[in-house]
Amino acid sequence: MTVVSCRGNNGLNNEDINPFEKLKDKSKKFSLSIFKDFDDLPVLKITLKGMLDREVKDNYILQLVAKDGGSPPKESILNIQIVVMDINDHRPKFSQKSFNISISDTHHISSPVFILSATDLDSGKNGDITYNYSQRTSSYTRKNFKLLSNGEIFLNENFYKDKQQKYKLYFEAKDNGKPSLSSTVMLIINIINNQNNAPTINIDFVSPLTESSTSVSEASKIGSFIAYVMVTDTDSGPNGQIKCNIHHKMFQLSNMGSKEYKILVKEPLDRETIDHYVVSIVCHDMGSPPLKTKKQFSVKVTDVNDVEPHFTKETFQFLTYENQKVDFPIGFINATDPDLGDGGQLTYSIINDNNNDNIPFQLTKYGFISTSQPIDREVKDIYNLQVLVKDNGTPSLNNTANILIEILDKNDNAPYFTFPNNDPYNLDVHYHPHSKKDITILKASDKDTGNNAFLTYGILRSNDKNLFTVNSHTGVLSFSRTVYQNDAGTYELQFIVKDGGTPVQSATTAIILTLFVSNDTSPMLTAVHSQSGNNMNMTWIIIIVAAAVILSVAVVVSITMCVFKCINHFNNSQTTKNNPKFLSQTEMRQILYQTNNPVAITRNAEEIFNRNLQSINPKTSYYPEMEQPANEWKFSTTPRKLPPVPQHYNKDVADSLAEQKCYNDSIMTSNNLNNTLPSQKERNRGWSEGDITHQTSGTSEYSNYRPNIPPTPKCTQEQETYLEPV
Repeated sequence: MTVVSCRGNNGLNNEDINPFEKLKDKSKKFSLSIFKDFDDLPVLKITLKGMLDREVKDNYILQLVAKDGGSPPKESILNIQIVVMDINDHRPKFSQKSFNISISDTHHISSPVFILSATDLDSGKNGDITYNYSQRTSSYTRKNFKLLSNGEIFLNENFYKDKQQKYKLYFEAKDNGKPSLSSTVMLIINIINNQNNAPTINIDFVSPLTESSTSVSEASKIGSFIAYVMVTDTDSGPNGQIKCNIHHKMFQLSNMGSKEYKILVKEPLDRETIDHYVVSIVCHDMGSPPLKTKKQFSVKVTDVNDVEPHFTKETFQFLTYENQKVDFPIGFINATDPDLGDGGQLTYSIINDNNNDNIPFQLTKYGFISTSQPIDREVKDIYNLQVLVKDNGTPSLNNTANILIEILDKNDNAPYFTFPNNDPYNLDVHYHPHSKKDITILKASDKDTGNNAFLTYGILRSNDKNLFTVNSHTGVLSFSRTVYQNDAGTYELQFIVKDGGTPVQSATTAIILTLFVSNDTSPMLTAVHSQSGNNMNMTWIIIIVAAAVILSVAVVVSITMCVFKCINHFNNSQTTKNNPKFLSQTEMRQILYQTNNPVAITRNAEEIFNRNLQSINPKTSYYPEMEQPANEWKFSTTPRKLPPVPQHYNKDVADSLAEQKCYNDSIMTSNNLNNTLPSQKERNRGWSEGDITHQTSGTSEYSNYRPNIPPTPKCTQEQETYLEPV
């Protein structure tokens, strides 16, 4: 609006001017109005009659004509230019809402694919336009293209890694006004392939877990839909014709046409058998050569409560001792359920069919059995129970099993006598000749079992005469020795019975036994006999043992001497063959050796030893065949039976012995001594000079025997030794 004030040149007031002012406006957008201000001066006002549009006309030229009231009237013209200021009232505008272009897959990345162009009728900042991706453009697509702010679109460097045939891009043109205004355009870019490309497989799952996995309930029926498959191939002709298949026993692929498929359940699923499958889809085109694409995905089978719990055993057997404390662990009941979640959570309980509240066991819901009260095996030793297990699924499934609990014994009961049943018990015993020694049988019992009930009996006291004995296992009470007249009387016997448990339990009882002995029961013995009977028995035992030891030593010595005599005889036989001088002595020795009766060699050990020391031949011959191991000789004191020797040999021997004055004995003793001197081999066998002394210290049982040979002077008989090789 423009206000104009007018005043005449002749000094007249404004009110004297003829108000024939006139506004010339060809656009007819403006009008002129007159009013007076506070000073009563006329004010002209140009008023806008309609809306202005800068984008249609941005300025106006008006003429204001003023006339006075003179004659002739004078007028004046004022030119007025009105400039229309811009406001941001127009959006940027694309020439069309969408653009569809095609480029080759060999398009160079340095060349723009497309240049966006939008117009804005506003001016200044209100008409400045910038270009951006719209939110409707996917991030996947943005990776393949690059947009500059001036609207130029280029391919990204990684574009050729992509096999997609068509892209939809949404762009936004925005001015810089306040408020900013914008508009959107869609650009479809078609990629023309100049080569054969493999198909691309996209899978959309009904119940996806990840991009390449899905879940399917094991209760799904055959034919259930689990995934949608779309296959794309940017090629044309046979190169773009697709065929797909699935080779799997549990799933199948159904063709929906237009390169679309659906995956269905082919066979019933059982998660407890297999809970996870890996499925492969293979698609190939009809090009030459055909190109194929393989894509794998996994199927997880989810659980439903379709399997009842199963016990690991039909019967669970446990052992426990009696008298255990409350909550003492007995064992563990185990059942399995292959279901998952609540269907695999198990709870255990004991079935009490007879409503018997005296079951001394408790079972936790987790399957642990323990005692609920002390158990007495003597009351009940075996418990047969039934256990129930159920899962927490819907509906709940259950199963049962048997429990056998055997109570082991503890030695908690002492034995007790069943006979005698009175304590003390009076018993009269009349002993007669030829009576049996058994008197009575003690009987006891024990409520325990096994070793805890293995009983042994014994006498505690009142058996000073050792007259009675009790069999520790059978409990038979009997006389331990001969009963004499003076054994008659009254005996207060106390007996004990023990079990074999730990700790040992025992019981005692007493029997007052009155013994009556008949006069002819046994020979009368004096009090001295009865009092010293124990001492005499011990003396006889000592004598018998000593005699046995002495006899054994004598036998060993005799056998040893016989062995040496045999060796000596062999050596002398060899010497006689080489030296006829000793023929008579050798023959005599041979005769003595071959007699039917044992031959006694008598010598005075000291005299023979001194005499033979002078005749020892240091060059004694060694005969290997005579060296026999000690374990190859068997000795016997039994005389050998040899054929009878002719009588004339006895005469020759007697004459020879008389002439030689016991020379034969000295030779035999000398040779015997030579052979008894310890050699290295004999020392290894344990022989020594001490053996010679020991051999001459005993007395043989044949010391009174004399062969049929006249005695010789200066020969003293002290020991006789016999040898018989076997």
